[in-house]
Parts: sequence; structure tokens; C-alpha cells
Amino acid sequence: MSTAVKMDEEAKSKLEELQAEIRLKTGKKVTQQAILTQLIESAVDSRTEFVDSFRDGKTSLSETEIQQFNEGTIASGVETDEEDIDDVLYG
Repeated sequence: MSTAVKMDEEAKSKLEELQAEIRLKTGKKVTQQAILTQLIESAVDSRTEFVDSFRDGKTSLSETEIQQFNEGTIASGVETDEEDIDDVLYG
């Protein structure tokens, strides 16, 4: 089953450039549908990175940042439960 996908002129132009480069470098004529299918498969293989590319700003801490955060925490020796937290927050 084939479905039409709308894209702006810039995206269409880049897709055509990619199609031409593939033909030039491989000697194979590939359809734009085949290119889009391959791009989707590549995105699925690195799904987390692909999804994160749509986020605004930085989304996660590096290992160094996590370590620095954990080094800044201390144990007070006092056990705190949910009721204690509710008392502090809501009086």
C-alpha cells in the first residue's frame, strides 16, 4: 500500500539531491520511496537518539554530571517517609 507524504520544497529538493548522489556514487537508480524507507529503518535502529532530536534543549545528564550530582548529596542519618514529606509541604 502506498500513501502520499507531503513535504516542503526544501525537503523535496534534499531528497532529490540524495537520490542523485546515490545514483552517482553507486550506479544504482533508487526510488524516493526506497530512500525514505531506508531512512526510517535507520531511525528505528537508533530510536532514542532520533526521538531526542525533536526535544528542545538538553534532555539528559552525562555520566560526569550524574557523578557530580551524587557527590553533592549527603545522608543525614534521618529516615524520611511520605508522611514527613507531606507534613513539611502541606503543614
